[in-house]
Amino acid sequence: MIHYLIIDDEPIAHRIIENFCNNLPHLEKVGNCYNTFEAMPFLNQNTVDLLFLDINMPKLSGFDFLKTLVNPPKIIVTTAYKEFALEGYELNISDYLLKPFSFERFVKAINKTINTIEDKNTKSALSVPETKSDTVSGFFIKGNKKHHQIHFEDILFIEAYGHYSKIYLKEEMIISPQKISTLEELLVGFNFIRTHKSFIVAKNKIKQIEGNRILINQYKIPIGQTYKATINTFF
Repeated sequence: MIHYLIIDDEPIAHRIIENFCNNLPHLEKVGNCYNTFEAMPFLNQNTVDLLFLDINMPKLSGFDFLKTLVNPPKIIVTTAYKEFALEGYELNISDYLLKPFSFERFVKAINKTINTIEDKNTKSALSVPETKSDTVSGFFIKGNKKHHQIHFEDILFIEAYGHYSKIYLKEEMIISPQKISTLEELLVGFNFIRTHKSFIVAKNKIKQIEGNRILINQYKIPIGQTYKATINTFF
């Protein structure tokens, strides 16, 4: 989960960004600040991965505020002033959105930013066993400020979810900050099979195969054309 903070003196800008973010389930708002002086104590007291930062604000501009931060989170600038873009990139911002911006352009900025956050957190987000043996029963995965213990036996299937993955278990579903390719490497040798570019299933949880679909409980998982031959060798 990416936790974001909006810093902008215009309430309508907050509403627009929030509405866009509501369509992206991997984003979670942690606060709203209407000037940079509000943001200073907020950042000291809360965990923030991403700032949506306006430039033109009273008393202390967005860029002047950014220069005061020792270890800033990722920054997406949202502004009506295109002439400050170069200065923004010199301050190592992730992207520069000119108001009014479309949802498509917003999503592009988010995807670009998430890639850099993932690169930073990959090693700390997933605890992978160094060796695989009969005594290894699962792994720990970080998500939403918690570490979840995942037992191999509880996994039904895994679904790619943008830059994340959904891990479907017997009793719940967990959204992981890891790409499905990372999880696939972890599951090698543990009775799992890739059935589609977006799906990995537990072979012992398959109820039946029907045409180009695999049935697991109430779920119907597609079989990709390029994976069909491999699946046929197992069944």
